[in-house]
Amino acid sequence: MINSLDIRRIRTMLAVGLASGALALFSACTVTADPGSGPQQEGNCGPDQEYAIGMSQANNAEPYREVMNSDITTAAAAVPGFKVTVADAAQDNSKQVSQVENFITQQIDLLIISPNEAKPLTAVVKKAYDAGIPVIVLDRKVEGDAYTAFIGGDNVAIGKAAGEYYAETLLPDGGKVVEISGLAGSTPAAERAQGFREGIEGNPKIEIVATQSGEWLREKGQSVMDALLKANPDIDAVYAHNDPMAEGAYLAADQAKLADKIKFTGIDALPIPSGGIKAVEQGRLQATFVYATGGREAIDLAKQILIDCKKDVPKSTTLGTEQITKENATEMYGKLGGKG
Repeated sequence: MINSLDIRRIRTMLAVGLASGALALFSACTVTADPGSGPQQEGNCGPDQEYAIGMSQANNAEPYREVMNSDITTAAAAVPGFKVTVADAAQDNSKQVSQVENFITQQIDLLIISPNEAKPLTAVVKKAYDAGIPVIVLDRKVEGDAYTAFIGGDNVAIGKAAGEYYAETLLPDGGKVVEISGLAGSTPAAERAQGFREGIEGNPKIEIVATQSGEWLREKGQSVMDALLKANPDIDAVYAHNDPMAEGAYLAADQAKLADKIKFTGIDALPIPSGGIKAVEQGRLQATFVYATGGREAIDLAKQILIDCKKDVPKSTTLGTEQITKENATEMYGKLGGKG
């Protein structure tokens, strides 16, 4: 005779068995794990299909990000089946997290993200990746490696090249420098600062007298420079982490009647009329350094993943740079596709 204890044991064994079987069936049908590229929704690749791509942009206020968005949408328009939706986080980490969560809910086929800051965006990028969505991290990094691929410049190398330019060419006899850095918490800001310090090591007469964040924005760079000049009116140069902040610093110095006494450099070198190359050509900046947007490269990689069904895509792609001064500004503007 079967007693009540035996009945409870049988029920428990049946429940565990059914749950295990359901979990195994769910796992087998929805996601395949690939050691090289991470989880990806099975069967969701190949030609002659429609693909929804979500682009999570840190902000649309910077000219660099406007060009990045344009590079992505233009390249995607040339790929049959690609449809890109761009979400602007407006430099708000929580807003960007929410936008990525929304993309996950919409079950997009691929996510491209340029994080506002690394740490706050890491978890939601991992959530998308673990959900089987291929993730291309563009320009700015997240922590860890829970993504499909990263595409961006070597910001330490760019910063070092800028520092060496100061040490050897711009301020060979030394001088006082103020640094206008990018948004605190973004990886390019930390890496461009680190690289610059490595670059000026060869010239101990160069001194960084102040560092302050301009948050990548021209207007903020101008207000920061105005305050820095009041405290440091005898500076020799401004190392700005991007061209808009360098231009803002120039405007502040010009208003203080000090622009002719100070040298300015930036980073980005966008081939547009309002970009850094034209600022060098016109004499406001002494130099800038190319920092490619990676937008076209991101769409090419998306094509490999979604249409070519390639699983062993490179985990990291480093884009090259080049120093631009007045001597090569006109040539580089044309070489990089500048118009107007």
